Amino acid sequence: MTAASAPTPLMSRPGRNYRLLTAAAIITGLGTHGALIAAAFAVLESGGAGGDVGLVAAARTAPLVLFLLIGGAIADRLPRHRVMVAANALNCVSQAAFAWLVLAGDPKLWQMMLLTALCGTGQAFFNPAAEGMLMSSVSREQASRAFALFRMSMQGAAIGGAALGGAMIAAMDPGWVLAIDAASFAVAGALRAFLDVSHIPSRAPGGGLFADLRDGWQEFIGRPWLWSIVAQFSVVVAAVGAAESVYGPLVARDELGGARPWGFALAAFGVGTLGGALLMMRWRPRRLLLAGTLCVFPLALPSAGLAVPLPVAGLCVVMFVSGAAIEVFGVSWMTAMHQEIPEEKLSRVSAYDWFGSVAMMPLATALAGPVEALVGRSEALWGCAGLIVLVTGAVLFVPEVRNLTRATVTTEVVTAKAQGPASADAEGSVGRLG
Repeated sequence: MTAASAPTPLMSRPGRNYRLLTAAAIITGLGTHGALIAAAFAVLESGGAGGDVGLVAAARTAPLVLFLLIGGAIADRLPRHRVMVAANALNCVSQAAFAWLVLAGDPKLWQMMLLTALCGTGQAFFNPAAEGMLMSSVSREQASRAFALFRMSMQGAAIGGAALGGAMIAAMDPGWVLAIDAASFAVAGALRAFLDVSHIPSRAPGGGLFADLRDGWQEFIGRPWLWSIVAQFSVVVAAVGAAESVYGPLVARDELGGARPWGFALAAFGVGTLGGALLMMRWRPRRLLLAGTLCVFPLALPSAGLAVPLPVAGLCVVMFVSGAAIEVFGVSWMTAMHQEIPEEKLSRVSAYDWFGSVAMMPLATALAGPVEALVGRSEALWGCAGLIVLVTGAVLFVPEVRNLTRATVTTEVVTAKAQGPASADAEGSVGRLG
């Protein structure tokens, strides 16, 4: 076993960070999933068209792409919890201002784009710090189950958030849903301020921000399984984003009866992820990435279902299946990252992961409206489904994707004993997380 994959020291108070991270994720999940629907319908109710919905969605993801790598480098330099709290504060202020504009009436497109861009900037700094913090808070032995439980909690919040958001938008102004999202960021940020980072070793002085970015890039590009799947997801996330952020609300408005049924469909996706997470708490596939990648194919189903379009019940079924499948991938991917990437580089590598995965999202959402006008909405949705199938099939030709295996418990115990009693004690303490 290499030093890169050796277990790292863990938190001094068993489960404390894990519980705080999970609670905060639940709170923000309840607010954010409703707010995503609210933002789309705020644009539509202000007189905007499908292209305007795409522009607002692109305004959120563009700064996410621009600042992710810097966010990852900073998160590996500064205490990660401070980066997370600062990002939550920015999200809170931007969403509160967005809510005020919508509730005041007649928000302008440029205003909505600007405030959404600020929210995306906060996420760019938050995501790498949060992923590094979560991965450093669990042992390898418990990683798969802990990640599944965390994602199950988070997706459970998505179920409630999407359903509540759709119901609230049907009954009242979307601005109130945005205001709830702002409050959720404030509460979650307060919880994250209490995270304990004493278990994370101090970083040795480096050569500066760009040297850190270069070091993270070398770690990223040197692993074919890593960069190939990130390249795959740059297309998958773009296709899913265009289908669900732009075309989904339009299909819901024109074919399904409005925001409420679309909220139910998104909630069905959340129920599916809940089922997938429950499965992954018990199932430990030996070939992590092969099992995960095969479960990306069903992500094409929602685009195809919207293209038909299926009735609400049928759409909920395909959203459920895709939700369960992507959760198998998500837990497998996080377990592989936790197993293979050194702790001190987790946030930087996570930043390259996030960057590659969302790089095409702004372009896809911005072009969704023009593509619909050019070829038609149904044809555009079939195109999204086809792209997902194509790139997922291609990544299976990478040997490392097919062959990367889960580290055995026996190997982990031998390595922990070789590192001495402190490491073994840390492993045992976090084993009680589950």
